[in-house]
Amino acid sequence: MGVGYLYDPAFLEHDAGLGHPESPARIRAILNLLEHSGLGEQVQRLPVMPVEDEDILRVHDAALLERLERLADAGGGRLDPDTSIGTRSYVAARMAAGAALCGARDVWLGEVQSAFALTRPPGHHAERERAMGFCLLNNVAIAARWLLTNRARRIAIVDLDAHHGNGTAAAFADDARVLYVSIHQYPWYPSTGDWREMGSGAGQGTELNIPLPAESGDGNLLFAMDEIVVPALRRHAPEIILVSMGYDGHWADPLTWLLYSLRGLYLAVVRLVDLAGALCEGRMALVLEGGYDLEALGHGVGGTMSALLGRDYPDPLGPATEPEPSIEALVGMIVSRHPLLRGG
Repeated sequence: MGVGYLYDPAFLEHDAGLGHPESPARIRAILNLLEHSGLGEQVQRLPVMPVEDEDILRVHDAALLERLERLADAGGGRLDPDTSIGTRSYVAARMAAGAALCGARDVWLGEVQSAFALTRPPGHHAERERAMGFCLLNNVAIAARWLLTNRARRIAIVDLDAHHGNGTAAAFADDARVLYVSIHQYPWYPSTGDWREMGSGAGQGTELNIPLPAESGDGNLLFAMDEIVVPALRRHAPEIILVSMGYDGHWADPLTWLLYSLRGLYLAVVRLVDLAGALCEGRMALVLEGGYDLEALGHGVGGTMSALLGRDYPDPLGPATEPEPSIEALVGMIVSRHPLLRGG
């Protein structure tokens, strides 16, 4: 069925402010890489439609939409110290959420095997009543809720962004149908994602956090994937895997202290592709989150697209050289105490 990607020019119109790291240059770097590498010719561009209000309101309160629209119509402004919008940002946010939903829908309906929504603004920090952390609407959560209303019974969301997706975790904290797994730097923004946070109520045990210490690189990332993420997804047995795909864990990124290489991120995605093939007939939909070094971001997306196509991708930037802290004790504690992993 092939691999698809989703992009709309509206993503370039979101203005977070002069000098802001979440800039239109991020999308331009990705599009440039896809064009010059030839990858753009090997994947199918899928149509994007703006998200409907009913799909947003499964995740966000109407008051948040009204605030975003009102502020954009007034010329833009600041939502918090990190998050600002311009006159076209509300339109861009609705298109970004629409792209995530359309990608998940096309995978779910069998139009493509996998799809990558190359969206901005990002979404995984956005909470029910609050836009924050560069995020206006929670793209991956909106896509997941659409799937749940269209006969999906078990979904896994794997968050590989360097920051914990607090908004996504909160959206499904009490929903046993959705397994949310996050590998992130901790403590770091937004100060959530401790391993003890495991969901609540009926969803107890379906949030799984892997809080990596600063200077963790490929070794810790792939160790966590093999020892925690892979067995957890096998136990949850999702019908589709959604991925919040961030590249801000790369060693060149200016906003975090993780030391992943492009090769490490590529291999993490390969593991998810293999899992999707084993568990859910290959169904996987990805949504772009962070990544603020433009070269690492462009090549990171190139590596992810190559993984989806079943091809290798050389790492032109190479690995970090700093030694990694050990996470064996952390991994052992999570495996022994998390309900989804305990005993096996």
